[in-house]
Amino acid sequence: MTPSSLILLVALGVGYLLQPASAAARYQDIYQPRVPATELAAAQATVNPVAGDSAAIERGKSIYFGKGLCTTCHSKDGTGARFPGHRPRDFTNTKWSRTRTDGELMWVLKHGSPGTGMPRRVGTAITEAEGWDVIHFIRNFSR
Repeated sequence: MTPSSLILLVALGVGYLLQPASAAARYQDIYQPRVPATELAAAQATVNPVAGDSAAIERGKSIYFGKGLCTTCHSKDGTGARFPGHRPRDFTNTKWSRTRTDGELMWVLKHGSPGTGMPRRVGTAITEAEGWDVIHFIRNFSR
């Protein structure tokens, strides 16, 4: 495990332990959008500008398993690690994958997921273009 992965894991663990109970229970429905209602229509209308070809999926895979630090919480198989509080997203859930748009997923990558341990990734660890590639890759977990 790299030092940056260890720091992220510790920070997420502390965040989970310090969050109020209401935050851990914020999303009882796993299909509930994480995007605020005032921004949801715009996020849903946002189209992934990157073609979902095999090259994009491979780039996304490299980021997911590497500098994106995605496996720290979402695990290598996309099912989500088990932490106290809100469990990380399970990307193998086909209903969830069909329900959430690429634009919504990009919103979460740009802003994090309030009330959960999901941090902002675009602009901190990865670029927006890399985020779109990661979205193409995680879609493969539910296929």
